[in-house]
Amino acid sequence: MAVFGVLISNRSFFPAHLVQSTREKLLKALNEWGHEVVTLSPEDTTMGQTMTYEEAKKCAKLFRDNMDRLDGIIVSLPNFGEETGIADALKWSKCDVPILIQACDDDFDKLQLENRRDAFCGKLSVCNNLYQYGIKYSLTERHTCPVDGEEFKRDVEKFTKVCAVVKAMRTARIAQIGARVMPFRTVRYSEKLLQQAGITVETEDFSEILADIKEITDEKLIADKVKEIQEYANVADGILDEKVLRQAKLCIALENWMRDHNCDASAIQCWDSVEANYGCAMCLSMSMMGEKGMPSACETDVMGAVSMLALLRASDVPPIYQDWNNNYKNEANKCINVHCSNYPVSAFKDVPEIENLDILATTLGTEVSFGALKGRVRPSKMTYLKVSTDDRLGKIKCYLGEGEFTNDPLPTFGGVAVCKVPNLNGLMRYLTQNGYEHHVALVQASVADVLEEALGNYMGWDVYHHKG
Repeated sequence: MAVFGVLISNRSFFPAHLVQSTREKLLKALNEWGHEVVTLSPEDTTMGQTMTYEEAKKCAKLFRDNMDRLDGIIVSLPNFGEETGIADALKWSKCDVPILIQACDDDFDKLQLENRRDAFCGKLSVCNNLYQYGIKYSLTERHTCPVDGEEFKRDVEKFTKVCAVVKAMRTARIAQIGARVMPFRTVRYSEKLLQQAGITVETEDFSEILADIKEITDEKLIADKVKEIQEYANVADGILDEKVLRQAKLCIALENWMRDHNCDASAIQCWDSVEANYGCAMCLSMSMMGEKGMPSACETDVMGAVSMLALLRASDVPPIYQDWNNNYKNEANKCINVHCSNYPVSAFKDVPEIENLDILATTLGTEVSFGALKGRVRPSKMTYLKVSTDDRLGKIKCYLGEGEFTNDPLPTFGGVAVCKVPNLNGLMRYLTQNGYEHHVALVQASVADVLEEALGNYMGWDVYHHKG
């Protein structure tokens, strides 16, 4: 799952057997949990520890030599540990990855000298030194815990997701395909602020996609994509084969472009150029890319694509993109979220229908509007996130929180959901007072704590965690 650098610390006057046994248990547990480890061996240093100046240099070199492979670093304190050696090793390694600090429990009936740990105290000293050095780090849920127990397993699972989000944000390549629709000033963003964070935006005019479509002549490739579409969701009755064929070519062209430009997510001008100049809706191709792990945001909302990518890496669940759209009756903590829609098929309660756009078809015409997925988002827990560049303040900011998609009755059309969020009115007040957009990315999982740690602690973005 992940590659972790592991640093085992020691303080010389504590029992050596605790270092040895902790090292064995930790490495065994990480291996059983599916992770790969880079750590000093007993041949490199005494017991594979990092304590002295020379051992810190060896640990730093090992991590530095494996810098491109490491997702994160785990520091384990079998006893009080040597905070100077830990801080120096991490600083000298130059590995800018998340760091998890773990300290072992003392057994209440083993507090005599031959079994005493004092890691409870040592963790404070280690973190004090890391704070002085300006090194960012994460903590376990409980101050001390065994290295092979279920609670530390949960800590590592969360840390693995934090590492995945941080890595994705620092290396992301986002495609912006098509120009911003003129009235949609809400999706403006700062490409320069994103680049400072490590996020690169690759732009393409939609005319180039149309040119790519004309070059697609492989009949088997087209037929296979038509079959994929027909198996993906229910094509509505009365839809002509020519419209499905048109969608197939669009899907192929977009997926090829994403692959050729090594992009992780996309923001696409989904109306109305594609309908007017090609003759179909963009939703289906965006949905299918999202289901394959390439999230796609509507209306060239690049910050939406960034938000969706963070949610995907935090949860391994395909995210969706919606509008905070309507109140739900007079229930203060519920609202209706909708979009045309381009949700991945796994987000729906039932297999969705691929039909014509609803609202846009009234002005564009049904003959050029095929490709929207219609259905109800399945009831589930959910996490919402919206990242935004605040050009006035020169920073990246975001809000996030958790709620649920409910099964409340909903007599409306499109891709629809009823959302329940604690103190929803308070959230809406925060968004309106701080200039956030009406778009929001959501995922059917509970990962707000992962996102807060990754985006706030490690990316350094301003994070508002709405908790009701």
